[in-house]
Amino acid sequence: MIHPLSDCQTKIPESTNIWQFCVVLPQARLGENSNICSHCFIENDVVIGNNVTIKCGVQLWDGLRVEDNVFIGPNVSFTNDKYPRSKQYPEFYEKTIIRKGASIGAGSVIVCGVEIGEMAMVGSGSVVTKSIPAGELWCGNPAKFVRKIEK
Repeated sequence: MIHPLSDCQTKIPESTNIWQFCVVLPQARLGENSNICSHCFIENDVVIGNNVTIKCGVQLWDGLRVEDNVFIGPNVSFTNDKYPRSKQYPEFYEKTIIRKGASIGAGSVIVCGVEIGEMAMVGSGSVVTKSIPAGELWCGNPAKFVRKIEK
């Protein structure tokens, strides 16, 4: 389902929902059975896997890779340039990878070039400045290890 008030410029699988006021640029790739909530923006060099939930107010910039079964909470902010300047564009954008089953809490900031490991969790409002290993909970500013996540 693609809401009539969204602007999807690429092929969206039938099982994926795009809600109102979303913009999806033409080279973005989205998987099956995902849910993109309202007021999201997805740039060209973005790959989103299957069964992904992206809550309201999230912008996904060039270089972001989101694997299957990921949850991205409302108003999560991603970056893709460590040293941004107006009207100066890098030759390439940093890759940020969110591995299978990871969850990112509302209002978190994910600095580019990190990897959030499989089944890892980021607590709401955290600022992630370095990679998070699989199966760990990280919280705070800057985000720090809290504990292992039990299966």
